[in-house]
Amino acid sequence: MARPPTGLGCGGGGLFLAPPAGGDPGAGSRASRRRRVYTGGVSAAAGSVVCELCPRMCELAPGRRGDCRIRANLDGKLTALTYGLPCSVHVDPVEKKPLFHFLPGTPILSIATAGCTLHCRNCQNWEISQANPEDLDVAALPPEDVVALARRTGCPSIAYTYTEPLAYFEYTLDASARAREAGLRNVLVTAGYINEPPLRELARVTDAANIDLKFMSDRLYREVCDGTLAPVLKAIELSKSLGVWVEVTNLVIPTLNDSDDALRDVARWIRRTLGPDTPLHYSGFHPQHRMRNLPPTPADTLRRARQIGLAEGLRHVYAGNVTVEDGETTHCPACRKPVLRRVRFEVVERHLAGGACGWCAESIAGVWK
Repeated sequence: MARPPTGLGCGGGGLFLAPPAGGDPGAGSRASRRRRVYTGGVSAAAGSVVCELCPRMCELAPGRRGDCRIRANLDGKLTALTYGLPCSVHVDPVEKKPLFHFLPGTPILSIATAGCTLHCRNCQNWEISQANPEDLDVAALPPEDVVALARRTGCPSIAYTYTEPLAYFEYTLDASARAREAGLRNVLVTAGYINEPPLRELARVTDAANIDLKFMSDRLYREVCDGTLAPVLKAIELSKSLGVWVEVTNLVIPTLNDSDDALRDVARWIRRTLGPDTPLHYSGFHPQHRMRNLPPTPADTLRRARQIGLAEGLRHVYAGNVTVEDGETTHCPACRKPVLRRVRFEVVERHLAGGACGWCAESIAGVWK
């Protein structure tokens, strides 16, 4: 998952936007925040509501918040507390998401609010994903203004990223619908911890997604992320089947999932379930948050991971977040020559013609225009 530039507010490396009127995160937006929410309605307990967004199915007594911190029972209604109130707004290269087969070389407007449906011990954006929304600097940016800002900054697409866009579902959905009407593309950078009905609704206005597949172990999902594996696998498979361009990221953490078997399990599941053209990004771990006791991922481990992924039949396997020679280069699966060569997040060499290899004319899977 991409990390926002230094300075997590709307300034300090981001785009300068107006704060909510009067400095109150709710001012000027209370009506929109209490609009349609994805809810199961009133539960058995008087006055309680059940949030059916993610597998946690939080039952909220009046005045209580869900596990994500940003969905609350206010006056008997499930309320999205961060609707239209991002804490991070930046323009990134699309390669930073990472997406390597989707509009390469283009800028992408990237927004996030507080909140997440998981609690990963290694989260690199924990300052905002695990924060209470009232503890962060935010800006007033309703969906129509997200679209206007993307146009003003020359971005052909918008990413809902940095934290968990599925947690701020209504904001993501409404901004995506506005963007689709305006001819812009929508990207999710997500952990994929969501129930099927809301994902189906959101997929209708989503063009691409990078989805984290953190482990092929339910035990590790429970111990490291306070979640479970099955809903993530379902979300990845469902997104692909609904026409979303999917790329998968697997963060390789020393001693946890860096064995040959663990790396092979990820690649094998992707090839069998999503197909050999699905890009897989093996990403390097850096000590963060509540997992500072483990060392960074060595470059040699990522080289090994990439070779394992290719040996399993995947055509596009990348190594990132640590410098690995050719680790971010897209090669033609037929002639193996470089089609897109990248240095960090910049495309420095391009041999792609209308979605085909510029050397041998082999079709390259992706969304190129």
